Amino acid sequence: MKKALITGISGQDGSYLSEYLLSLGYEVHGIVRRHSVAENQNHRLDKIGLNERVYTHYGDLLDYPSLVRIVSEVKPDEIYNLGAMSHVRISFDMPSFTIQTNALGVLNMLEVYRTMAPKAKFYQASSSEMFGNSVDEDGIQRLTTPMNPVSPYGCAKVMGYNLVRHYRHAYGLHACNGILFNHESPRRGSNFVTNKVVKGAVAIKKGLQDKLELGNMDSFRDWGHSKDYVRAMHMIINHENPEEFIVATGKTHSVRDLCRIVFAKLDMNYEDYIVQNPIYMRAEELKYLKGDSSKTQEVLGWKAEYTLETMLDEMIERWEKEL
Repeated sequence: MKKALITGISGQDGSYLSEYLLSLGYEVHGIVRRHSVAENQNHRLDKIGLNERVYTHYGDLLDYPSLVRIVSEVKPDEIYNLGAMSHVRISFDMPSFTIQTNALGVLNMLEVYRTMAPKAKFYQASSSEMFGNSVDEDGIQRLTTPMNPVSPYGCAKVMGYNLVRHYRHAYGLHACNGILFNHESPRRGSNFVTNKVVKGAVAIKKGLQDKLELGNMDSFRDWGHSKDYVRAMHMIINHENPEEFIVATGKTHSVRDLCRIVFAKLDMNYEDYIVQNPIYMRAEELKYLKGDSSKTQEVLGWKAEYTLETMLDEMIERWEKEL
């Protein structure tokens, strides 16, 4: 039985990855941070009945001794570093914490991996935010596209990405990067734009609120489903050679498109309810993302099962039940 250690196990991707690895017969361990409200620590895991099927350990990416203790106890075969300060807009408000967690946290994990479990395989959750507003002439971002991030989050992710490549080359480690474009699900936090739009639209339909406040309506994103993307993570880490792979749908939609689709599914016109609020705008906007995952599809055989429409249907169903 293989052992997997997941940082950020209580997040959207961590919960889906846990389910997927358990279905493959893995023993799954995860790192959780201590919250003053204990129920918040494992909220997603609780909701899907995973608490009794995974082993959780208290730790933090910035607490090196806790990482040493956990890795020495678990002795993992695979390490998935998904833990991060994951909200790009909030990274402008908390730049120092974001850089520490998303860059120095990766360094801490790599050092513990190198010294405590060098025969394991290591996956780093890299991000399309690393490209910033760089895009090739054909309107696509690929592995050769320059990385010019436009947020503290993106800057930190570039450092983490390069550290993984450095450790692989310097120490002969099986360390790889998955550059995942935006991916959502019913488990996404409701302060991320996709779930915020879906939740808000359902609440308006049910008469629970009148308006929905958003930021930039004309930023374009390549949106996929987390459940599809965690399958790609497993394929990437288990590829014979540790390399970099992009995971994306290759299709892009604006936030305005997203609103139009979601509200239309509920028989409403989004223009009647959306209000732009500057508080949700970024100091420097990332205008456009559209990823090339051809290498991932051709080399690993990965293919997305969800479309934007089917993903949004699943998210709407979640909020219709909860609200």
